[in-house]
Amino acid sequence: MIEFTDISKTYRVAKRQAGMKHAVASFFSREYSEIHALQNVSFSIDDGEMVGYIGPNGAGKSTTIKIMCGILTPDAGTCVVNGRIPYRERVRHVREIGVVFGQRSQLWWDVPVMDSFDLIRDIYRVDEALYRKNVAELTELLELGELLKTPVRTLSLGQRMRCEIAASLLHDPKVLFLDEPTIGLDAVSKLAVRAFIRRLNEEKKTTVVLTTHDMQDIEALTERVLLIGRGSILSDGRLEDLKKRIPERKTMVIEYQGAPPALHPKMTQAEHPSDGRMTVRFDPSRLSVSTAIAHFAAHTTLLDVSVSDISTEEMVAKLYQEYRL
Repeated sequence: MIEFTDISKTYRVAKRQAGMKHAVASFFSREYSEIHALQNVSFSIDDGEMVGYIGPNGAGKSTTIKIMCGILTPDAGTCVVNGRIPYRERVRHVREIGVVFGQRSQLWWDVPVMDSFDLIRDIYRVDEALYRKNVAELTELLELGELLKTPVRTLSLGQRMRCEIAASLLHDPKVLFLDEPTIGLDAVSKLAVRAFIRRLNEEKKTTVVLTTHDMQDIEALTERVLLIGRGSILSDGRLEDLKKRIPERKTMVIEYQGAPPALHPKMTQAEHPSDGRMTVRFDPSRLSVSTAIAHFAAHTTLLDVSVSDISTEEMVAKLYQEYRL
């Protein structure tokens, strides 16, 4: 279990204007500003939960992850992960967590992936039998195969991320922290990584904390979402409950033959009609889907119709606007 109680963290950052004159002056007198990365943040995560941790850039997500990993010490408050305070018991703590930072690597650049795995085994003092078992399972599940013999620098981003995830799981961690794990991956690689994370959670009950700007990752993997902004938790609940906070809206895309049809008075046009295609939006409490379709059918020759709810990306963007983030 993860218990985050009244955590605060402030950074003191030196500031100066550009130019050699100001650079020289900064040696004798510096101006500082304080950035309140976290302010009395509290939440708890149960064993086996998969939680999405979202917010705009600079909201405090990475600071939270680093405190839970034991990299940073908070200015105030208490963090307990699996019964330990991470920044006071770092050696014992890191043996029970796995961490994947999408923009940083824990693999050695110029050596084959398997050599990095062997070194990680020695760092974590993983039992040889367990290590071999985990390598075999991860190689099969993540389709590593020949990648293990390949220097990291020659791997594609998708291949390297699969190896990074495997490296973080060699020691059977109870908690897995994922910071942008699918950043820059193609569609096939994203699907493979998501499927693996779901399977890991289902089979081993691994607790997963996922930080990402990719809302498709959040929607595919998590049910509970923590929203942070300006260093404070703004919302904590199920993704479906968050969607209910946004006024319901339908998006309809029609394909038609002939001239563009007139809009119903209760519709708004999302895009200008082009090549026999039109996108409109409406409130289903004021205009039913069947009435909207009937309206277009009466004014044009319909070829195709699709209707969708507000996307997760749009929902999160509206929450950011609501909180003025």
